[in-house]
Amino acid sequence: MLCDSSARNGGLGKTALAANVYRKEREKFQCYAWVSISQTYSREVILRNITKELFKDNVGVLSSTLDMDIMSLEETLKKYLEQQKYLIILDDVWTPEAFDDLSGALPHNDKGSRLIITTREGDVAALASQGHILTLEALQKDKAWDLFCKKAFPKDTNHECPTKLKPLSEEIASKCKGLPLAIVSVGSLLRVHEKTMEEWRRINDQLSWEIINNSRLDHIRNVLYLSFVYLPTYLKSCFLYRSLFPEDYVLHRKQLARLWAAEGFVEERGESTLEEVAEGYLKELVDRNMLQLIERNTFGRMKTFRMHDILRDLALDLCQKNCFGVTYDNKCEGSLEMVRRRLVVHKLKKKNHQPISGIHQLRTVITLDNSMPSSTIPLLFTESRYMTVLELRGLPIEKIPDAIGDLFNLRHLSLRGSKVKMLPKSIEKLSNLLTLDLYESDIHELPSGFVKLKKLRHLFAERVIDSNWRELASCSGVHIPNGLGNLINLQTLQTLELEDDSVRHLGELRQFRSLRLLNVKGIYCRSISESLVKMQYLSFLDVIASDENEVLLLNVCQPNLRKLTLRGRLAEGALDESPLFQAAGGQNLYDLSLFWSQLREDPLPSLSRLSNLTRLDLTRAYNGEQLAFLTGWFPKLKVLYLYDMPNLSRLDIQEGAMASLERLVLTNLSSMTEVPAGIEFLLPLQHLGFLEISSDFLTLLCQGSPTPSQRYHYSLRD
Repeated sequence: MLCDSSARNGGLGKTALAANVYRKEREKFQCYAWVSISQTYSREVILRNITKELFKDNVGVLSSTLDMDIMSLEETLKKYLEQQKYLIILDDVWTPEAFDDLSGALPHNDKGSRLIITTREGDVAALASQGHILTLEALQKDKAWDLFCKKAFPKDTNHECPTKLKPLSEEIASKCKGLPLAIVSVGSLLRVHEKTMEEWRRINDQLSWEIINNSRLDHIRNVLYLSFVYLPTYLKSCFLYRSLFPEDYVLHRKQLARLWAAEGFVEERGESTLEEVAEGYLKELVDRNMLQLIERNTFGRMKTFRMHDILRDLALDLCQKNCFGVTYDNKCEGSLEMVRRRLVVHKLKKKNHQPISGIHQLRTVITLDNSMPSSTIPLLFTESRYMTVLELRGLPIEKIPDAIGDLFNLRHLSLRGSKVKMLPKSIEKLSNLLTLDLYESDIHELPSGFVKLKKLRHLFAERVIDSNWRELASCSGVHIPNGLGNLINLQTLQTLELEDDSVRHLGELRQFRSLRLLNVKGIYCRSISESLVKMQYLSFLDVIASDENEVLLLNVCQPNLRKLTLRGRLAEGALDESPLFQAAGGQNLYDLSLFWSQLREDPLPSLSRLSNLTRLDLTRAYNGEQLAFLTGWFPKLKVLYLYDMPNLSRLDIQEGAMASLERLVLTNLSSMTEVPAGIEFLLPLQHLGFLEISSDFLTLLCQGSPTPSQRYHYSLRD
């Protein structure tokens, strides 16, 4: 149990310390999960988040829990954890009742499991056994100074403070009162400013003024407020916007970038797209410690972000003060209050059917829950004529009013997960639309006038059929009417059901960054290859054959491609003939997935030329009996998945192969009768999974595993 010595103030580094322990120790456990518990937590959501973490590699088990009620889900978790050595972190627990709500699914067992809780509250800490409470204190002066210098002078030798700035720096650091969050914030602020006496004195004076005169905020918030004051103007709105999402809510880079662009927060810079500029904004906020970077993808790019709850509280206060926007959740009393521009609905009370007052003033509505009253939805289209962002994901609506065509300023429309079956013809009037998100809706055909949306940059229109993504036809896409070539600004298209007309016009769309093509026939491949050559910015490509007999052969050099997925039979010799798989043509390829390839020759010698690969997924890709990873191959590979290869009986890993591998998952390899040789050489390995194995193979694992038993997890074949 980690708790604050200064209850309710926070900022002492509980989460950071727990995260460090989690990263270093989790590989010693069979399964592990990290979940954040906000003040307005939902028991069901928390249990589902734990389930997602525990079964992230076993999509079959995970998908079976989706329709479970909360009691069944709790019982499933409990039974699973009873048999596992587990590590679970419950971060930021506010009340003993919150822990009691979750404890039923977290059994005591005799397998060395560990449960770590962080909290600001003494009554929560009191739940821990005597001797198992770690109370964090403010940093001692010397430790606080070291942390300050590391943040303020990261590039200086030994992070040494310049002599002329030392008296002022010590004075500034002392005002942080040993609170790591405050020290990191102020140090990061100073890092981006000129290292002059005048600049340092100005910031010190401003900090002193805030602490003395800003009685609305407590000490740490006054320190953090200074960081907001000194944000460039273009970052202030981005920072405030992020706070409108729930406490501990995780947002993805691409999602934030699209929303910021739609809101008009992003300034164009040279030839960079708005989304690329927005990514730069994200990096600046992370560097200033105004946002927390949670995860990078396999090739090192920022992926997910969260906001520290103290910073979020400060930002929400500023949102209200500046009429920037409001949030609404089921803890609010009364009706949805009048808002000036932006409303983010977290969760409504089931019995709250009161209308939103001031609806005509709204510019942004984002729903994160499906409880929005159905009577409110039509009003958003008829009364909010200046709407810019309309995010209605998950709502059980079946029809969009024709009045949507009157929202001339609409730049972002999301019907993700809705029941909408078709878009009205008036959609063609949304000439400013940048993003249209129809993912997991029931829309498969678009109106003929859709191709008039020439500013459209992102189109998500697919429905997942197989959540495991192990079947060839794992998703369905959308048909685009004649005139695809008009959508010249499209950067993202997932997923396009190819037809003769769309194949002919594909090459006219040259701004693609991300493209998924469905229903691909062998006779289309030459035309597709010719089109791909013209897409110089393309970084993600997913090509799905129309059936398992169609042969895919893409003879194209695409040096900027970073992620490639091919689902379908590959032509004999494709790995040696196609420039996609050559050392030069695939030099920037970091992520490769081959599904249903039906290869008869070992693909590894050819694929080993792709020395920058960090993730490799081979699912039903190889019909042979043996695979061997030789010394020096795949030096940067971090993640390897081998799925559904019924003939594969032997897997060998030589010492020095896959020297960076962190995650290895072997699933449904029914002919394998020996534990793969050489796993013991994979020293960086953090996660090892044997899924859908036989009971005989489990016996082999238990008796003769070359790796410690606590470093793998398994599931039995049905």
